[in-house]
Amino acid sequence: MTSDASRYRVQARVLRDGDPAVVLLDLTPTDDPAEAYEPVVVRGGGYEGALAETVDGVEPGNVVRASLDWTGPDAVAAFETATVERHTRYRFGDDVTGLFEAARETWEAARDAGDAVGSRVTHDTDGQPNGALYVFADPAGRDVFDEFRSGRRPLDPLVERVDEDDPAADDEAPPGGEESGGGDPTLGGLAARLEQVDETDGGDTETGTTAAAETGDTPPAREVFVLRPVDGAFVVVYVVFRRDGLLAETVRDTYEELA
Repeated sequence: MTSDASRYRVQARVLRDGDPAVVLLDLTPTDDPAEAYEPVVVRGGGYEGALAETVDGVEPGNVVRASLDWTGPDAVAAFETATVERHTRYRFGDDVTGLFEAARETWEAARDAGDAVGSRVTHDTDGQPNGALYVFADPAGRDVFDEFRSGRRPLDPLVERVDEDDPAADDEAPPGGEESGGGDPTLGGLAARLEQVDETDGGDTETGTTAAAETGDTPPAREVFVLRPVDGAFVVVYVVFRRDGLLAETVRDTYEELA
């Protein structure tokens, strides 16, 4: 049986019984939070031609439109077709050192207010917004970092919120093309680059439903960094507005722990 083509978020590339596999989250719109972002494990190798090239190239965070074949051994799903629609990328870093000041300040403000979640919008040196910064408490007995990495707690509601609010959303150029959007910061250190911040509503936007209905415009590719400091009781989710911008490059270069 082959399913109709649907949109999926690539959550992770893993090994399943020693074989490569891709974990997808179903982006089909639903009003039932219990059915939102249903995970699907799909065979990650053994393809041929253009399909093999596409599957080999997908990264966590990409959005793909794919049809799945469920007729293989043990009813393990396989890609029948796959096309990358968005090149947004997820990066995860655990036990990071030297966490930038804006993240620590946001956490301290949330903690002092007795909130489990806090958020800010970061700006470049020209005052243009360049990222949405969220912090989440990581209480004893839970592993919020792993919840985000595994997809049990989807990042999509945070990315969707950026897509809905970003006034600069436009057609996406694939990675390696011209850098979209100007005004990325140019100062020497990450803390200085994130120095100019405005506080926004700190409410938890994780509703469990998806706003991924298609529109005529495709937002640009984002880069989403999930960081847990080595000495912290919180997790940072930083949705950088331009994957190919200087800010995303700076964060990648700063934290060697990213995967």
